[in-house]
Amino acid sequence: MTVLADGQSTTAPPPSKYLKDGGSYSDSRSRNVAYGLIGAFGFVQAVAAKNIAVNLVGTLAASADVLALAKIEVNQADIPEGKNVVLKWRGKPVFIRHRTAADIAEANSVDIATLRHKETDVERVKEPEWLVMMGVCTHLGCVPIGDAGEYNGWFCPCHGSHYDISGRIRKGPAPLNLEIPPYELIDGRIVIG
Repeated sequence: MTVLADGQSTTAPPPSKYLKDGGSYSDSRSRNVAYGLIGAFGFVQAVAAKNIAVNLVGTLAASADVLALAKIEVNQADIPEGKNVVLKWRGKPVFIRHRTAADIAEANSVDIATLRHKETDVERVKEPEWLVMMGVCTHLGCVPIGDAGEYNGWFCPCHGSHYDISGRIRKGPAPLNLEIPPYELIDGRIVIG
Protein backbone atom coordinates (compact mmCIF):
# COMPACT_ATOMS: atom_id res chain seq x y z
CA MET A 1 0.00 0.00 0.00
CA THR A 2 1.25 3.48 -0.91
CA VAL A 3 0.14 6.73 0.72
CA LEU A 4 -0.18 9.68 -1.61
CA ALA A 5 0.55 13.35 -0.74
CA ASP A 6 -3.11 14.18 -0.17
CA GLY A 7 -3.38 11.44 2.42
CA GLN A 8 -5.18 8.86 0.30
CA SER A 9 -3.82 5.41 -0.13
CA THR A 10 -3.49 3.31 -3.23
CA THR A 11 -2.18 -0.10 -4.07
CA ALA A 12 0.15 -1.06 -6.93
CA PRO A 13 -1.08 -3.68 -9.36
CA PRO A 14 0.40 -7.13 -8.89
CA PRO A 15 3.45 -8.01 -11.08
CA SER A 16 1.35 -10.48 -13.06
CA LYS A 17 -0.46 -7.49 -14.57
CA TYR A 18 2.65 -5.90 -16.18
CA LEU A 19 5.20 -8.76 -16.48
CA LYS A 20 4.99 -11.24 -19.30
CA ASP A 21 4.24 -14.90 -18.62
CA GLY A 22 2.65 -14.25 -15.32
CA GLY A 23 5.65 -12.70 -13.64
CA SER A 24 8.59 -14.57 -15.14
CA TYR A 25 11.48 -12.32 -16.12
CA SER A 26 14.72 -13.29 -17.90
CA ASP A 27 17.84 -11.08 -17.65
CA SER A 28 19.59 -12.80 -20.56
CA ARG A 29 16.65 -12.38 -22.91
CA SER A 30 16.28 -8.70 -22.00
CA ARG A 31 20.03 -8.15 -22.45
CA ASN A 32 19.97 -9.83 -25.88
CA VAL A 33 17.11 -7.61 -27.04
CA ALA A 34 18.91 -4.49 -25.80
CA TYR A 35 22.16 -5.50 -27.55
CA GLY A 36 20.26 -6.25 -30.74
CA LEU A 37 18.57 -2.84 -30.71
CA ILE A 38 21.84 -1.02 -29.95
CA GLY A 39 23.59 -2.89 -32.77
CA ALA A 40 20.79 -2.15 -35.24
CA PHE A 41 20.76 1.57 -34.39
CA GLY A 42 24.57 1.68 -34.59
CA PHE A 43 24.45 0.12 -38.07
CA VAL A 44 21.82 2.63 -39.21
CA GLN A 45 23.96 5.50 -37.87
CA ALA A 46 27.10 4.18 -39.64
CA VAL A 47 25.24 3.94 -42.97
CA ALA A 48 23.85 7.46 -42.52
CA ALA A 49 27.31 8.84 -41.68
CA LYS A 50 28.79 7.14 -44.76
CA ASN A 51 26.08 8.58 -47.01
CA ILE A 52 26.61 12.07 -45.60
CA ALA A 53 30.38 11.80 -46.15
CA VAL A 54 29.96 10.54 -49.75
CA ASN A 55 27.51 13.33 -50.58
CA LEU A 56 29.81 15.96 -49.03
CA VAL A 57 32.83 14.76 -50.99
CA GLY A 58 30.69 14.62 -54.13
CA THR A 59 29.77 18.29 -53.79
CA LEU A 60 33.47 19.21 -53.45
CA ALA A 61 34.42 17.47 -56.73
CA ALA A 62 35.26 19.57 -59.77
CA SER A 63 32.39 20.49 -62.04
CA ALA A 64 32.25 19.50 -65.71
CA ASP A 65 33.36 22.92 -66.97
CA VAL A 66 36.45 22.81 -64.75
CA LEU A 67 37.30 19.27 -65.86
CA ALA A 68 37.03 20.38 -69.48
CA LEU A 69 39.82 22.89 -68.83
CA ALA A 70 41.99 20.32 -67.07
CA LYS A 71 43.88 19.54 -70.29
CA ILE A 72 44.49 21.49 -73.44
CA GLU A 73 45.98 20.30 -76.71
CA VAL A 74 47.90 22.32 -79.28
CA ASN A 75 48.91 21.17 -82.73
CA GLN A 76 52.66 21.75 -83.08
CA ALA A 77 52.30 22.46 -86.81
CA ASP A 78 50.21 25.55 -85.98
CA ILE A 79 53.15 27.29 -84.26
CA PRO A 80 55.79 28.59 -86.70
CA GLU A 81 59.44 28.33 -85.76
CA GLY A 82 60.68 31.31 -83.73
CA LYS A 83 57.17 32.32 -82.56
CA ASN A 84 55.36 32.31 -79.22
CA VAL A 85 51.79 31.27 -78.51
CA VAL A 86 49.92 32.27 -75.37
CA LEU A 87 47.14 29.94 -74.17
CA LYS A 88 44.92 29.95 -71.11
CA TRP A 89 45.08 26.85 -68.90
CA ARG A 90 43.35 26.67 -65.51
CA GLY A 91 42.86 30.42 -65.60
CA LYS A 92 46.54 31.20 -66.12
CA PRO A 93 48.54 32.02 -69.26
CA VAL A 94 50.83 29.37 -70.72
CA PHE A 95 53.66 30.32 -73.08
CA ILE A 96 54.67 27.91 -75.83
CA ARG A 97 57.68 28.81 -77.95
CA HIS A 98 58.82 26.95 -81.06
CA ARG A 99 62.51 27.68 -80.71
CA THR A 100 65.02 28.09 -83.50
CA ALA A 101 68.47 26.51 -83.53
CA ALA A 102 69.89 29.91 -82.51
CA ASP A 103 67.46 30.05 -79.52
CA ILE A 104 68.56 26.58 -78.40
CA ALA A 105 72.26 27.43 -78.79
CA GLU A 106 71.77 30.65 -76.81
CA ALA A 107 69.94 28.81 -74.01
CA ASN A 108 72.65 26.13 -73.79
CA SER A 109 75.51 28.66 -73.81
CA VAL A 110 74.51 30.25 -70.48
CA ASP A 111 76.88 29.60 -67.56
CA ILE A 112 74.69 27.92 -64.92
CA ALA A 113 76.83 29.37 -62.10
CA THR A 114 75.61 32.88 -63.02
CA LEU A 115 71.91 31.98 -62.63
CA ARG A 116 69.88 32.74 -59.51
CA HIS A 117 67.70 29.63 -59.95
CA LYS A 118 70.14 27.10 -61.38
CA GLU A 119 68.44 25.00 -64.08
CA THR A 120 69.91 23.91 -67.37
CA ASP A 121 67.90 24.25 -70.55
CA VAL A 122 67.79 20.45 -70.83
CA GLU A 123 66.07 20.25 -67.43
CA ARG A 124 63.37 22.68 -68.58
CA VAL A 125 62.36 21.11 -71.90
CA LYS A 126 61.37 17.68 -73.20
CA GLU A 127 62.42 18.48 -76.75
CA PRO A 128 64.85 21.36 -77.39
CA GLU A 129 62.61 22.95 -80.06
CA TRP A 130 59.62 23.28 -77.74
CA LEU A 131 59.55 25.39 -74.58
CA VAL A 132 56.31 25.18 -72.56
CA MET A 133 55.99 27.26 -69.38
CA MET A 134 53.52 29.14 -67.23
CA GLY A 135 53.23 32.82 -68.17
CA VAL A 136 53.18 34.07 -64.59
CA CYS A 137 56.09 36.07 -63.14
CA THR A 138 57.45 34.39 -60.02
CA HIS A 139 57.81 37.74 -58.25
CA LEU A 140 54.21 38.95 -57.84
CA GLY A 141 52.23 37.04 -60.46
CA CYS A 142 52.26 39.52 -63.36
CA VAL A 143 52.29 38.34 -66.98
CA PRO A 144 55.66 38.89 -68.71
CA ILE A 145 55.93 40.20 -72.28
CA GLY A 146 57.44 37.82 -74.84
CA ASP A 147 60.41 38.65 -77.11
CA ALA A 148 61.45 41.46 -74.76
CA GLY A 149 64.00 42.28 -72.11
CA GLU A 150 67.77 42.25 -72.03
CA TYR A 151 68.05 38.51 -72.73
CA ASN A 152 65.65 38.22 -75.73
CA GLY A 153 63.22 36.14 -73.70
CA TRP A 154 60.47 37.59 -71.51
CA PHE A 155 60.27 40.83 -69.56
CA CYS A 156 57.91 41.64 -66.69
CA PRO A 157 57.30 45.41 -66.86
CA CYS A 158 55.69 45.62 -63.42
CA HIS A 159 58.93 45.31 -61.45
CA GLY A 160 61.59 44.72 -64.10
CA SER A 161 62.25 40.97 -64.06
CA HIS A 162 64.14 39.70 -67.13
CA TYR A 163 63.91 36.06 -68.25
CA ASP A 164 66.09 34.45 -70.91
CA ILE A 165 65.07 32.37 -73.95
CA SER A 166 64.62 29.36 -71.64
CA GLY A 167 62.41 31.24 -69.14
CA ARG A 168 65.16 31.42 -66.51
CA ILE A 169 65.36 34.50 -64.28
CA ARG A 170 68.41 36.58 -65.15
CA LYS A 171 67.75 40.02 -63.67
CA GLY A 172 65.19 41.70 -61.42
CA PRO A 173 63.33 40.80 -58.23
CA ALA A 174 61.77 37.47 -59.33
CA PRO A 175 63.25 34.64 -57.22
CA LEU A 176 62.57 31.67 -59.52
CA ASN A 177 62.45 30.66 -63.17
CA LEU A 178 59.09 30.61 -64.93
CA GLU A 179 57.27 27.43 -63.89
CA ILE A 180 57.06 24.44 -66.23
CA PRO A 181 53.56 22.90 -66.22
CA PRO A 182 53.00 19.17 -66.66
CA TYR A 183 52.89 18.47 -70.39
CA GLU A 184 53.55 15.77 -72.99
CA LEU A 185 54.49 15.79 -76.64
CA ILE A 186 52.29 13.21 -78.38
CA ASP A 187 51.99 12.64 -82.15
CA GLY A 188 52.61 16.23 -83.21
CA ARG A 189 50.57 17.69 -80.37
CA ILE A 190 51.44 19.36 -77.08
CA VAL A 191 49.10 18.18 -74.31
CA ILE A 192 49.19 20.37 -71.21
CA GLY A 193 47.74 19.03 -67.99
